[in-house]
Formats: sequence, C-alpha cells, structure tokens
Amino acid sequence: MKTMTLKPAPGRACPMPEKGGELLPAEGAPVPRNAYWQRRVLDGDAIVVEQKASTKGGKAQ
Repeated sequence: MKTMTLKPAPGRACPMPEKGGELLPAEGAPVPRNAYWQRRVLDGDAIVVEQKASTKGGKAQ
C-alpha cells in the first residue's frame, strides 16, 4: 500500500483509525494513501509533509 507523510494543521487534531484513534503526531507520520486521509488533507485538517529526494551513490559530477 502506498503511503504519504502528514502532520496536523495548526489547531487541528486528526485521529488515526489504523492506530485505534491515536492522534496524528505534530511532527508528522506516514499514513496510508486512502480516502480517509485524502479527505483530511482536502478539508484542511492535515498537511502533506514533502519528503526530500535522496540520491544514491553520492554527488553527481
């Protein structure tokens, strides 16, 4: 299953159904990319945390 990393929007709390209702931590957490979390983002309850691209093999020359 594909995942995305989200954090709660300021002043919002997002229960995580897959963890028994535990709240999404302020620093963010990976969550399944499903309808529930897509709605949280569209409703402004959660913010997508952009992942920095990593490069394998060191610096490009």
